[in-house]
Amino acid sequence: MSKRITIALDAMGGDHGPRVVVPAAVTFLQNNPDCELILVGREDAIGAHVRGQLPERLTIQPASQEVGMDELPSRALRNKKDSSMRVAIDLVKAGTADACVSAGNTGALMATARFVLKTLPHIDRPAIITSLPAVNGRTWMLDLGANVDCEAEHLYQFAVMGSELVSSVEGVANPSVALLNIGQEEIKGNEQVKEAHELLTRSSLNYIGYVEGDDIYLRDNLDVVVTDGFVGNVALKTTEGVAKLIRHFMTEEFKRNIFTKLSGLVALPVLHALRKRIDPRRYNGASLLGLRGIVVKSHGGADALAFEYAIRIAKKEVTADIAERIEQRVARQLDMSADA
Repeated sequence: MSKRITIALDAMGGDHGPRVVVPAAVTFLQNNPDCELILVGREDAIGAHVRGQLPERLTIQPASQEVGMDELPSRALRNKKDSSMRVAIDLVKAGTADACVSAGNTGALMATARFVLKTLPHIDRPAIITSLPAVNGRTWMLDLGANVDCEAEHLYQFAVMGSELVSSVEGVANPSVALLNIGQEEIKGNEQVKEAHELLTRSSLNYIGYVEGDDIYLRDNLDVVVTDGFVGNVALKTTEGVAKLIRHFMTEEFKRNIFTKLSGLVALPVLHALRKRIDPRRYNGASLLGLRGIVVKSHGGADALAFEYAIRIAKKEVTADIAERIEQRVARQLDMSADA
């Protein structure tokens, strides 16, 4: 019998804390009998959202502190050593948990995870990656905010890590990788992007060159998009805003008069299908790649369904042994670069 996967959940993180994390954990366990979950946080706050006894394979790890959503990462790292976030990451470090998931402060999560777990060999900076809806199913993009200023070598490392994640988690044999740019022409872009382009061109990755913003969603042979954290975060938030705007406009139009309401009833099955395809909750869960352990960041405002999807991402990465595979992939790339 294979070993059960254990995932630590920061029960106090995010905008909603245990009110979202507890029901998400219960639902996840119902559908994943090969997993165990550890709820990390204040026992009284967690217990208030548990109906009856704790379900089987669900335990509580006490933590007396919480990290605020607007708290400085340096302060959280220095003064919150018994926070639910820190304790959850400590469980991964100790080997008690195979991964952790938190909806808490992104900066504090990255700083704490990097301090406790350390980065993999030859990785200078961890990066945040998630998937976005696209015509071919989904496109993965990194970095989404961990590194505002990047050098060409960092972008190259992001590309290697993103390629290995998609290969391992999605089962894509040779994922295509592209650099996000303001145009597809060779002369476009800043110096960092141009230098990264040269590094990737000489690599063994399936590098397909530059792509523009609309290609993230519309290009059908694109698996991984690489950019710095500043551009990536703006692109991600813009995507979320456009999705909400479309839903808002569609709702307004169908409620305009009796005829549009009737049209809405006829189109209801199509509308439900569309809403499901672009529902950001089903794409929740951003991985902190490049660490000696698996850490997944959930959106701070996630509901129970969205948080459950983040737990699913953590399980996939544990099953794929993603940290080990990234370490091996980076080492192979370095050996190839040296031979070249």
